[in-house]
Parts: sequence; structure tokens; C-alpha cells
Amino acid sequence: MHKPPIVFKNMTWTERFIVFCGVGFGSGLAPKAPGTFGSAFALLFIPIWLAIGFYGAILAIIIMSLVGIWICGKTADIIHVHDDGRIVWDEFAGQSITFLPLIYIGQMNWIWVVVGFALFRLFDVWKPWPIRIIDEKVDGGFGIMFDDIIAGVWAAICIMIYLYFKMA
Repeated sequence: MHKPPIVFKNMTWTERFIVFCGVGFGSGLAPKAPGTFGSAFALLFIPIWLAIGFYGAILAIIIMSLVGIWICGKTADIIHVHDDGRIVWDEFAGQSITFLPLIYIGQMNWIWVVVGFALFRLFDVWKPWPIRIIDEKVDGGFGIMFDDIIAGVWAAICIMIYLYFKMA
């Protein structure tokens, strides 16, 4: 299905700002695999999460998610396409959730960044239960955000399971 182009010149400045945020500061405008580019862009948040610590990161991700419900919903309304692949603010929250177990134990390196990125993309694309149901049945900004939040939770659970058995 062809998606209509995003025409910023036809928008108010407020709408431009909202859509710019919704498309992940431009990362979602990649011609191929915008979700992957949005998830990759979200990796830039890792130093921030490490700097503010586990509880600060949880608070920031909750705020990012709540604001994201509004941003994603408004972006979808403005560009007239539901859950458009170019809307990647949801990837920011989901990808960030993936790394919470590693932030908690203070163990982050480039290998974990690659593993966390791959796990999140796997769950976001594969959409196992309940992600697929949420993606199909829940509308609006909440639906756009919630499936990626659950994908991030699944990826974080995989990391926690690995860490549990490694430390046992």
C-alpha cells in the first residue's frame, strides 16, 4: 500500500513540530525500514539512561511513553495514516525498555547494544502474543505505542533470563 507523502509545507509550525517528533526527529523518514532506523536512533538515548540511572531511566521512559501516546496519535491524524511505519517515536520507548535490565546492573557494552537492538527488532517485527493482537485491535496513539512497549518488555525479559542463568 502506498503511503501519502508527508508534506511539511502544508502544516502549521505546531503540526510540523509534532510530526517531526513523531517521525523520530527524521529517523523514520528513511525510505526503507524506518522502524529499524528509528530503533537505531533510539540507541543514542543509552548514555542518557546510564547517566540518570535505573530509576531516572524508568521515569523518563514512562514520560516518553505517555507523551508518545499523544505525539503518535496526533502525527497519525496530521498525516492521515494510522500507525504509519514512519511514526517511530514508539520505537524510542520500546527500544529503551529493552535496556532496563542492563542499566539496573550497570553492565552495558557494545555487544549488549547490538543484542538489545536485535531482540527488540525481532519482537517488533515478529509480533508474538500479545503484540500482534494489540497491533491489530488497539487504535490511536495508545495502540501505536503499546505494541512497541510490549516488544521492549519481551526483549528485556529475554535479557533478564540470560542474566539470571549467567549469574546462577
